[in-house]
This record gives sequence, structure tokens and C-alpha cells, in this order.
Amino acid sequence: MTEQHYLELSESPVQFEHASTVNNVFFDEANKQVFAVRSGGATGVVVKGPDDKSSVAFRMDDKGEVKCIKFSIGNKILAVQRTSKSVDFINFIPDYPHTEFCQECKTKNANILGFCWTNWNEIIFITDQGIEFYQVFPDKRSLKLLKSQSINVNWYQYCPETAVILLSTTVQGNVLQPFAFRNGTMTKMSKFEIELPVVPKPAKLSLSERDVAMATIYGQLYVMYLKHHSRTANSPSAEVVLYHLPREGTCKKRHVLKLTPQGKFALNVVDNLVVVHHQSSQTSLIFDIKLKESDSSSVSSHQPVPPPAAHHPYRIPLSGPAVVPSQPPVPSQLYSSSWSVFQPDIIISASEGYLWYLQVKAPPQSTCLQDKGKLMDFPVDEEDCKMVILSVCSQLLEEEQKGSLPVVATVFDKLNQVYYKDYHAEQSYAQAIESGPSRGGAAAQKRPIRTQAVIDQSDMYTHVLSAFTERKGVSHKFVVAVLMEYIRSLNQNQIMVQHYLYELVSQTLAHHLFYMPQFLQYHVLSDSKPLACLLLSLESTYPPPAHQLSLDMLKRLSTANDEIVEVLLSKQQVLGALRFIRSVGGHDNVSARKFLDAARQTGDQMLFYTVFRSFQQRNQRLRGSPVFNPGEHCEEHVAHFRQLFGDQALMKPSTV
Repeated sequence: MTEQHYLELSESPVQFEHASTVNNVFFDEANKQVFAVRSGGATGVVVKGPDDKSSVAFRMDDKGEVKCIKFSIGNKILAVQRTSKSVDFINFIPDYPHTEFCQECKTKNANILGFCWTNWNEIIFITDQGIEFYQVFPDKRSLKLLKSQSINVNWYQYCPETAVILLSTTVQGNVLQPFAFRNGTMTKMSKFEIELPVVPKPAKLSLSERDVAMATIYGQLYVMYLKHHSRTANSPSAEVVLYHLPREGTCKKRHVLKLTPQGKFALNVVDNLVVVHHQSSQTSLIFDIKLKESDSSSVSSHQPVPPPAAHHPYRIPLSGPAVVPSQPPVPSQLYSSSWSVFQPDIIISASEGYLWYLQVKAPPQSTCLQDKGKLMDFPVDEEDCKMVILSVCSQLLEEEQKGSLPVVATVFDKLNQVYYKDYHAEQSYAQAIESGPSRGGAAAQKRPIRTQAVIDQSDMYTHVLSAFTERKGVSHKFVVAVLMEYIRSLNQNQIMVQHYLYELVSQTLAHHLFYMPQFLQYHVLSDSKPLACLLLSLESTYPPPAHQLSLDMLKRLSTANDEIVEVLLSKQQVLGALRFIRSVGGHDNVSARKFLDAARQTGDQMLFYTVFRSFQQRNQRLRGSPVFNPGEHCEEHVAHFRQLFGDQALMKPSTV
């Protein structure tokens, strides 16, 4: 069996000079930048970011070992920590002095644990005795203390996406105090306590920085705690506990991710999926907190979606003057002990000099999740995954894997719920554009962006339903039921059914047309012009009610008179078309040439005579003369009438 790979490293990683005795490597989680600092910066600092625009190279004086180095947002100001008491700053703003300036922490006898930029000119110092929030004035080469908070700190975590910092406090380290930063303000959030597996006696630091991470999942901020249980025969396995951290209110335990193995773990979040890497087995577990096992508890328990699997193998291309063109790339060691994992989806190998983004290769649920209804809850962000979902739908309808109709209905409903949001967002946007800027149209509403792969009617028709209806050996009743379920789901989600689906229905019912009146009577099939026209086209093979059903439907629509006429004329029912257009009061405005063309094509001379005289009579009534106007382009038909019946058959203008 082929080994499954659900995750892969990005094809184009950020490359930097690997760590060595003369080159130190640092990573800034806010700007996603790698700093390669050679000889304390004296022989060069090279900054590599996710794109070329964020890459910078410069030199700085070697004033001691660099402990931490980060740019402010936009690469405007560089901050460098070399000691535990102060942070140095260098301007990178054009026309500003490039000389360094320094800021010592205000708290006496405090040691700086690190710092975080929250804006291009706002920075937090985290010390072992609290936090200090500063505003930087690059023109004055100085800082102003905005706010500070005294609290004993063991370690800290920072989430740049939400500008929330988490401080580990108390002797055991399991009481966490969050602070939020926005527009120059610092807000103290509600503190909370992490449940430790064992409470040590005497008390000592028991919660490690490496076992805690923050990430945004489905738009909500979570604190992820990697909980290791003691290794005894009766103890449970390790687990990841997710605490929901709202900006206002208390932090609560919401999810528990069950891990079967023990050992060293690392956490990432990719496309709202929690990925747990296990080093000793060299595999990764994938969890989706949206897939709840049950709603009976306030804390949801989760199992991995697919079985544990390794990343897709990655090969490092060789470079340099000594490389032979035909020399193959060298495999990268996956799950290396030199790997460092950062949130949300970054893996760095300092020894190799690579920064990768972790990616979902394909939805792992497509082959491993048996509950197809639950499968459709799984997030799909990559366009390639559309084909995976469509493939799963096809498998569901295969004869050997016939899902019960309730399962088919559930799958259709969940797909169409996503389709509904996209469909109506596009409709709203189109209406806003049509309304124009005077009504706040285009200016008030941006074009909607798809956040999930949308399976629309065209996708379902092309890749699933059309092939399904042609498959041999499948019960006809099952085929009809599946088509009706899909159309029902579209109607339920207020999505207009496209004509090609009705054509598929009519083709499927070609030999079982007795179903059609029931579907129409109970509104399984909604009134539409395409469906009415299809019914008319089936009149030759369907009993007479088809004609009446279609006409009744078109009349109910009240906007389909032209379509009725066209269908009747195409079937050479010229007199029927004339009678219909008279019944709806449209005879005075209809094109005479259209009807004369259709009558002549039948080859029936008396039919042509009747239609011709009918329009002559209309001309006489409307204009006082039976003669056709030049703009009606009926000269050819007048000549044909003379040839067949002679001049004496033409109506003469009446005299008063």
C-alpha cells in the first residue's frame, strides 16, 4: 500500500546562512524574518523574510553577544538586545540619524527576558519583574514609557496576529496572565490557571515555555498546552489542551486533543488544523476542532482525523560551483532534532539554513474519514482539494459504496451551505455594483473572497452527476433519488437550479416520465423556463399532459411568453404559437416574419396561407392597410404568397 502523506514543506523555502561558530541565527515571529548575525554584526547581518521586499543586509558594531534582534513593523527601527539590562536601537528610516541609542529597563534590579514590537514605534520589554510598554521616537532617539505592570515572570509567549502577550507567573509557572495591546494602549486580561498533571511538592517551576503556544484557530485565539502525563502503567497518554482566550471574559478549557504516543512533541496550526509533530516516531497527527465528537460536554474531546503519517519527503537542491548538473537533490532529514517550530506554520532548520512553511498536501479525511457527512465539515482551502471532494462524492455514489440517502442528503446540504454563502455574497456584490457609488454600492462592499473550496452546480454536474447517471448497474430509483436530493438541497439553500441539471433529470426520466407530474405537484422541481421548455421538447415521447404541464408552468412564471413561442415554433406548431400569443395579448407586437418563416418551413401551403392572412388582418386593424411595412422584412414571403395563390388572393386595402 502506498504511504499516505498529508503534510508537506513549502517548495520554495527561505534560505539563509546556516548556524555556525561565527554565525548566529535568530527568528522574529512577528515579521517572519530570519536574522543571520556574523561576528556580532561586525562582518554583516543578513535578514531574510517571506518575500524579497523584506530582505535586508547591513553591518553594525560588535558590542557583545547578540541575545535578541528584531525589526519593528515595516523594517523602520532595529532593536538589539545584548545585555539583560538594556536594548539598543538603530534607525532605518531614510533621512534619520543611523547612530544607535539605548534604553535601559525602568525596574530596578530587573533582567530583560526579551522584547516584542507591537507597532512600528511601540515596543514591550518583558522582564523577570513585569512588563514595560514604550513608544519610540526615532527623530529624538529616545523612548517614552507608556505603561508598566509589576509581576513576577518566569517566561513569556507573544502572538503577533492578535498582539496578545502571555506571562507565566507563580512558583509553578501555571498561572498565566495575558495582556492585549492596541493603538498605544495596554489592557490587562483575565488571568487563568493551567491544570498540571501532577502538583510538585515542594513547589517548583512545572510549566515549561516549550509546552505552551498561542494561535488563532477559526478566528478565535487559543492557548495550546502540551500536557505530559507521568509514565506509569495506568496513566493516560499525552494530550493537547486548548484554552479559549477571549479579549473580554474568562479563559476556559474548550478542547482536548488525544495523543497516543509519549515523547517529544511540537505544535503547528495550518489552515485551522492543529498539527502535532512526534519526533521519535517521525510522524504528525492532525486534528480539526470543528469536528466534535459530541456536544454533551463543554470540553470537546478529539481524536486525530487521519492515522499518524510523516511529511512528504523533501529534497534540498544542491547549489554552488562544484555542483554537477545531473547531481540529484539531497533528501532533507525530516523531524530533525535541529528543527525549531514556530507559530502558526513555520519550521526552521538552523543547521541546514532553511525556513519552510508547513502545508496541507491534500485533505487527509478524503481517504481516512468514514463518516462522509462529518467529512464535509473538514476545512478545504486549496483549489486542488475541490477535486478531492468531488472524488469523494463520486465514491459515495458508486454501487459498491452506496451511501444511504440520508448520508447523501447530508453531504449535499453541507456542500450547498458553503455554496449558498458564496452564491449570495456574489449576488449581493453584483447588486451593490449595479446600484452605483451614489447608493454606497462598490465603495461600501468589497468583492467577496472565497475562504473555502466551493463546489457549485457546474462542478457537481461535470464531475459527479453526469457520470453517475450513465453508470451501468446502478438502480434507476437510486439515480432518480440522488438527483432529486441534490435539487432539493439547492432549492432549500435558495440557489437557482441551472438548466443543465433539469436536462439531466429529463434524460434520466426519459423512460419513466410518469414521475414528472408528481415532482411538479409536490414542488420537488421548481418552476423555471428551462424546465418548461424541456417538458415541451419531450411532448413527442411523453403523453399529452407534458404539453399542458409546461404551458401551465410558463404561465405561472408570467415572464416566459417569448420562450413558449420559440419552443412551439421550433416544433412547427405555428398555429399553437399564434393562439398562445393571442391569449396573452401579445399578437399586436410579435414579429410577423418569425411566424411566416416557421410556417413556410413546414411545407404546408394552407398553413402558410392561414398565417399570412392572419398578419394581413392584423396590419389592416392596426394601420388601416394589409400591406407589410418595409421594416418587417416580409417582401420574400409576399412574393412567395403571390407565387402560390396569385395576386387576387392578397387582401386589398379597405375603403371608407
